[in-house]
Amino acid sequence: MHELHRRSVVADTHNDLLCGVVARAPETWSGYFRESWIPQLRTGGVDLQVLPVFIEDPYRPEGALRQTLRMIEAGHRIAAGNADEVTLCETGEDIDAAIARGTIALVLALESAPGIGEDVELLETMHRLGIRIASLAHFGRTALADGSGEDATGSRLTRAGVRAVSEMERLGMLFDVSHLGAAGVEHVLELATRPVMATHSSARSLRDHHRNLTDEQLKGIAATGGVVCVNFLGSFLHPTDFSLDRLIDHIERIAGIMGVDRVGLGPDFLDEILTDTTPPCCAELTVEGIPPRGYVPGLEGPSGLPLVTDALLGRGWSEDDVAAVIGGNVLRLFRQELGRRQA
Repeated sequence: MHELHRRSVVADTHNDLLCGVVARAPETWSGYFRESWIPQLRTGGVDLQVLPVFIEDPYRPEGALRQTLRMIEAGHRIAAGNADEVTLCETGEDIDAAIARGTIALVLALESAPGIGEDVELLETMHRLGIRIASLAHFGRTALADGSGEDATGSRLTRAGVRAVSEMERLGMLFDVSHLGAAGVEHVLELATRPVMATHSSARSLRDHHRNLTDEQLKGIAATGGVVCVNFLGSFLHPTDFSLDRLIDHIERIAGIMGVDRVGLGPDFLDEILTDTTPPCCAELTVEGIPPRGYVPGLEGPSGLPLVTDALLGRGWSEDDVAAVIGGNVLRLFRQELGRRQA
């Protein structure tokens, strides 16, 4: 591991590991996380880990809220059972304190929020339970918005979705546009008065896939003061060349459009989770023939994150800029926004 990677704050804004945790008996959640994930996070130098709550197809819609609560409970249990290694954080101050203690800061997020339905008031309930980031759709349609797989509809946010944006801004909950349909992203950028982010999206100008963001969308997110965190999944980087060079191309493209201070890492590590859980976890990745598996060699999981630092340095990036991209920019945004209610 390069010394720069070791001394920098490293942030991963999207790892669906909670899917693997809740696939097990509750009494094993904490131990499984300690055995399977802490070593990988430590090897990768991860200091800040966002844990999305993603609800698989069999639970939607009827069981979505119950499964959402189970996954949030799993996040709390793995933090309580591994307090020497991780800390569940709700504010930037919490994150700074956790990192200063040498523990990994965990932040809970909702991915598509199917458990909310049209009941936007439940966002405050989720906030009380520790959720600090949320998106409104996955690939398909929800009561709040259409995901990117529904782009042909041209749909913006629903009335409930508009209320959700306002409520999230009031609570100090970051809005995540990853997976949101193109018209929905435009709508959010019209409404936003606080920074928005993309937790795991890449550059559409380099890979024309609906899950990626256009240059205009990137500029719009930058104008809010937000950060776009690059997705590592090979199929979102290039049709066939799932390489580290193609990943760095996306980082450089987004930095060129938004500025180096607006880029982060949102790897979307799925290899172990898809292997380790019963389908159809994340089955939507087969939309339009995109294969569910296809990873940058060495970046199948968090242990490989130092490769990104090495590759950026190899492209001639300064140490300060590399440190910003691998975690500094996300840390700055979280310090500024997490849990800070609107005046």
